[in-house]
Amino acid sequence: MENHLPQKTMLNDLSEIDRVAFYKKTYSHVAGGVLVFILFEYLLLQSDTIVDFMLSMTDGYKWLLLLGGFMLVTNYAESTAMKTADKSKQYLAYGVYILAQALIFVPMIYIAIVYLEDGTAILNQAAIVTLALFTGLSAVVFLTKKDFSFLKTGLTIGFFIAIGLIVAGILFGFDLGLWFSVGMCLLAGGAILYQTSNLVNKYSTDDYIPAAIGLFASLMLLFWYILRIFMSRD
Repeated sequence: MENHLPQKTMLNDLSEIDRVAFYKKTYSHVAGGVLVFILFEYLLLQSDTIVDFMLSMTDGYKWLLLLGGFMLVTNYAESTAMKTADKSKQYLAYGVYILAQALIFVPMIYIAIVYLEDGTAILNQAAIVTLALFTGLSAVVFLTKKDFSFLKTGLTIGFFIAIGLIVAGILFGFDLGLWFSVGMCLLAGGAILYQTSNLVNKYSTDDYIPAAIGLFASLMLLFWYILRIFMSRD
């Protein structure tokens, strides 16, 4: 006896009103993810044990292990959210991913707050610039209605090159510098264009949580490197 998966209704087969409803759900979940991230980050920074542990993991090969674990969590969250229709499992995957993001941000945000003059102001400035760029890039997709799926190959190659440079920097002890952060911001911007374009071309009406995870991941990548740029000025 054959098992037939329920056929999904793709967004480009729906009316404009239904697509707008999907967009609202998706972006409300991205906004919710940002709020949960802030809550997680605040709670994690209250624990000296967690802060000390995460700071110790930034040293050499330990950072590679941490990045490897983070990539595994990312793969788990994205694959789980896409492969199951169970909303509770999708929310769990999203929550685990947000927690992983909050953990990996602990060292940088702690250093910004504790060791940099006007560290809180730097965080606020980086957050404002990140949200402004995210909003602007998303608007480009919606206003032009252009399909940015052609960026997939370039983004894939770019991320592999970036990972290689990060690994080489850790193993051989050299700083990747300001221009690497600028390049990663461009890569994150491309990812936002690609993920936003996918809202229409890849997802069905029930896929607002997987769509939110993809957008949230690109948003946090952009925030990471914008924050690094702002911190390098101090």
